[in-house]
Amino acid sequence: MRSLREVSMKVPQSSLITFALLLIQLSSSSGGKILVFPLDGSHWVNMKVLIQELHAQGHEVTVVRASDSWYVSEKSPLYTSVTVPSPGGFEENYFKAFLSRQLEIRLQGKHTSFWSKIWTHIQIEQLVVNQMSQLHKGMSEMIIQMFEDENLMQSFHEAKYDVVLTDPGIGGGAMLARRLKVPLVFNVRWTIQGEAHFLIAPSPLSYIPFTATELTDKMTFPQRIKNVLSYIFGMYTMSYITEPHYKPVVKKYFGPSVDYSTFFLDADIWLMRNDFVFEFPRPTMPNIVYIAGFQCKPPKPLPVDLEEFVQSSGDHGVIMMTLGTLVENLPQDVAEEIAAAFAQLPQKVVWRYIGQKPANLGNNTLLVNWLPQNDLLGHPKTRVFVTHGGTNGVQETIYHGVPVVGLPLFFDQADNLSRIKAKGGAVIVDIAELERHMFADALMTALYNSSYRENMQKLSRLHRDQPLKPLDQAVFWIEYVIRHKGARYLQTQSNKMSWFVYNSVDVLAALLAVALLVTFTCISIVRLLWRFVFVGTKVKHE
Repeated sequence: MRSLREVSMKVPQSSLITFALLLIQLSSSSGGKILVFPLDGSHWVNMKVLIQELHAQGHEVTVVRASDSWYVSEKSPLYTSVTVPSPGGFEENYFKAFLSRQLEIRLQGKHTSFWSKIWTHIQIEQLVVNQMSQLHKGMSEMIIQMFEDENLMQSFHEAKYDVVLTDPGIGGGAMLARRLKVPLVFNVRWTIQGEAHFLIAPSPLSYIPFTATELTDKMTFPQRIKNVLSYIFGMYTMSYITEPHYKPVVKKYFGPSVDYSTFFLDADIWLMRNDFVFEFPRPTMPNIVYIAGFQCKPPKPLPVDLEEFVQSSGDHGVIMMTLGTLVENLPQDVAEEIAAAFAQLPQKVVWRYIGQKPANLGNNTLLVNWLPQNDLLGHPKTRVFVTHGGTNGVQETIYHGVPVVGLPLFFDQADNLSRIKAKGGAVIVDIAELERHMFADALMTALYNSSYRENMQKLSRLHRDQPLKPLDQAVFWIEYVIRHKGARYLQTQSNKMSWFVYNSVDVLAALLAVALLVTFTCISIVRLLWRFVFVGTKVKHE
């Protein structure tokens, strides 16, 4: 029997080249055409991970971006971009100014009365409402500009995309998919109408905490009151922020009879950046696919200078601190308190901080402009992660099993950290109340109370024990939608029901009416018999 090498030697080189080209063409033709409508900012970091993997699998990716995009680059080897000259992205300086103002308001409430703190909370809520309203206003203008551009829409139709992949934190992607009549996949945790589960799955408020309440699934009666009120106020606020901008667009381009809310329930697959290692148990739906930690990966070696610093910590180990890409520095007085707390510890500290160097910075603390977060979290000498509680950071620390000291600043961060705290892996410090002794106590609790590391290591084992890696699962389901031209059979009929029908109010009303009718009939018959038997007998005797 001849070897493969002997056979290949007898095949002409030109034939081998032709065969190789045919293989390449075959593999590329099997790839899908994916139109991506991302949300700018930190959400793009997640979306880009999916795009990288889809590109590696041979799919052709096109990304729609606004001309003022901050994170989403116009040129990339991973995708072709379509830039819409409209303010639908994040303008860097404006967004950073918004976050700085929000932090400034929080710190103004430091050591003040109860009513002052309530007023601080109201101010922050008003600031967030105004900012988010502006974001959705810009997005609605971007959608109108796209739909009015006949050449652009014609090019989208001619491209014959297989699927639209979008972040439902904005409304553009869902509307574009409906306009193009293309299957839709959400890369989701938050939507324009709140946390995704509350839109699509049954969500009893008796044991499912609403967003930002920092409650668990075990609530006391007062906590359940808080949860219900938070839900009512939160849902109203989100509709107040979004509906005035998107409803007119739906009415103009899809008709007055089209229900605005159905656009954000219409996805074939919901790739949920969450799982039940992090989340509390709750009802779900068959088209929700949990991909928490899909961006996590084994650590790579640290740069030489950083590795030397980490190794110099000896048995004490290292503390890592970063507050994400959006917060590069802190008010000087807060930074001084943090630096003073770090200086009290025997551990070495790697702190991502850009700003004026704290005067009392200890010799054990290294300030850096950037740090390899995933690689440091996976280093055996890392003992504690000081974080603001962003979704990516929380999932990476679960993946690597590192205890957390949380300094929540904005948005969902306090809620994220409260879940880790409930599972025994985090100590949370209110930045408005932070001072060196309190912060040092929190660090020492996470460092020396072994239960925090044990709990995080348990979460890590649970998270990693899966039949398929989360990123592979995400790609599989996107390709599944491409292969089958959608996954409508997984959608629940409840998406098309009004609250009246969904809650069977009409059925209960009908049953109540029947019960009342039967009761009324029975009473009437009894009264009639009474009159016939007793009244008739009395008259006869007389």
